[in-house]
Amino acid sequence: MSRPGNLFYVVGASGTGKDALLAWVRDHLGTEDRVVFAHRYITRPVDSTGENHISLTEKEYERLRRIGCFAMQWRSHGLGYGIGIEIDQWLHMGLNVVVNGSRAYLEQAAKRYAEMVPLLIEASREVIRERLIRRGRETPEQIELRLKRNHELGNNLINHPNLITIDNSGHLEEAGSRLRNIFLHHSP
Repeated sequence: MSRPGNLFYVVGASGTGKDALLAWVRDHLGTEDRVVFAHRYITRPVDSTGENHISLTEKEYERLRRIGCFAMQWRSHGLGYGIGIEIDQWLHMGLNVVVNGSRAYLEQAAKRYAEMVPLLIEASREVIRERLIRRGRETPEQIELRLKRNHELGNNLINHPNLITIDNSGHLEEAGSRLRNIFLHHSP
């Protein structure tokens, strides 16, 4: 039997570019078979511009949660999120598993997966502000409130011994290459 794989739990505030980084890494793995990305089960319809996820109704989500089909689950912004128990089999097979996680759920995830590697994606406040303005979903006041919350949550969030921080204030390729190398070569 191969050694268990690593669980990489990737978190970052809106505007840090977490989703863009994960997409970049997926596109640049080549023929690498040791790294797999867990799909998120979300109570949100699938759209062409968002994350590739498995869309569930609230009823389906609650049923899967109740019968134990999720290794992790949380609620955020009125939506249910789940990571399927298939990740346990993937880890047992020696695969490195990447989870697009929630900062608020990190403590609970670490209780189940003590050896996981949390990856905090960060960017400068100015870069985040600029990205959020460009995104155009929030008013300037809402953006400033989000930046304040990000700062407060970030300062109180992570004290995990395996934490790795990646600054994504610059070129996507730089942070993406670093993240790819971590997924491929990190060993506990």
